[in-house]
Amino acid sequence: MRPLMALLFLVFALGCVVAVAPVEAGVIPPAAQQHQRELTRLARQEFGMSAPVALFAAQIHQESSWRTHARSPYAEGLAQFTPDTATWISEIYPDLGAAAPYSPGWAIRAMLRYNRHLLSRVKPWYARDVPACDRWAFALSAYNGGPGWLPRDRRLAEAAGADPDRWWGHVEYHTARADWARRENRHYPHRILFELEPRYRTAGWAGAAPCP
Repeated sequence: MRPLMALLFLVFALGCVVAVAPVEAGVIPPAAQQHQRELTRLARQEFGMSAPVALFAAQIHQESSWRTHARSPYAEGLAQFTPDTATWISEIYPDLGAAAPYSPGWAIRAMLRYNRHLLSRVKPWYARDVPACDRWAFALSAYNGGPGWLPRDRRLAEAAGADPDRWWGHVEYHTARADWARRENRHYPHRILFELEPRYRTAGWAGAAPCP
């Protein structure tokens, strides 16, 4: 009986190890679940029922890993607004109330409103339209580095013979930013759209993928 008991104990022990093995670290922070319903509700208010909620979740993940009191040398809160940008948003959209970047509700609403504002500035120069994947890449680049760079980068791309109405393979390769800023800015839309957004969509967050 002893060998049998020992074998049963070993199987039980191994089963326990498998059962408690941690999920891949960092896939989706546990804190994200606390804000999923609110983000979904607010995103649909701003973008309609087909709002790309998974994309916005990916953006917050990239900005702060869902830490409401995240702070960097230049930015604050869930959506990592600089003080100047937070103040500007509260002034241009007074219905949002006073700037409160450390308030999750305010940060989410302000991020969504700012994204919508940036998307509205991405207009085709020559083509009939800008594909959704490129349009979101332009807007995310502007969110990360400032909207003033968009026309400059597009002019540089055009001067080099690239298509100023396409981000991927065209404008993404043209900018006059410092090397560190270029690397950070070009990584930002790629990580959100192709690495993080699919994670959230696979986990059941709403919205169709903007990029095929």
